[in-house]
Amino acid sequence: MPLNPHIEWRDGQPYASEFQDVYFSTDHGLQETEYVFLQGNALTHRWQNLAHQTFTIAETGFGTGLNFLCAAKLWLELAPKNAHLHFISTEKYPLSQADITQALALWPELSLISRPFLAKYTHAVQSGTPLMLFESRIKLTLLIGDATLGLQTLNLNQTRVDAWFLDGFSPAKNPDMWQPALFAQIAALSNTQSTFATFTSAGDVRRGLVAAGFAVQKKTGFGKKREMLTGSLIRHTGDTYDT
Repeated sequence: MPLNPHIEWRDGQPYASEFQDVYFSTDHGLQETEYVFLQGNALTHRWQNLAHQTFTIAETGFGTGLNFLCAAKLWLELAPKNAHLHFISTEKYPLSQADITQALALWPELSLISRPFLAKYTHAVQSGTPLMLFESRIKLTLLIGDATLGLQTLNLNQTRVDAWFLDGFSPAKNPDMWQPALFAQIAALSNTQSTFATFTSAGDVRRGLVAAGFAVQKKTGFGKKREMLTGSLIRHTGDTYDT
């Protein structure tokens, strides 16, 4: 059975004791997700001009599921009804049913999206079975355990990721996740149009992504965070290129 993290509730918001970090911005978590991950991957434009019937997002750090729910809401609003979103997320310490329910209650504007998800959440965590939601327009695959190991279980011939949400706790507080092996696996699973966005601008993360084959740009961060990173794949690891 996966281990649940120890959650403290500070001013009504979840705080991870083990990592000494918040699950989302104390300024406004919903706006942070929209700014960092949805806008950072240009999802509105891409989904309004969808070239294929399927789109895959992969995430490191499912947490409260806020990023997933925001992406699902935007997909249902913008994508053609016959198109399918596959959202893959890793989580080493999945929240309990009680904690994730309490956390998502902070966002009543997402209740139409969160209710069907919460009804199946515990089963998905315990069984590893993907969830089919919203008349099968969205599939959620939760990979419980280490992020790198979880991503390594994906079939490279069947999974090509269009957009990455590089979340999880900050590199300074969760260095075990932000490792070269993770960045290499991210590149291996990416397609030629893959993008990424992350709240962090840490030098180790930037250098790791560049080494894995991504072009990386800094942009203004959300709220109190001065900078964040976005970018796109320009070569697969092992490709030759001119410097």
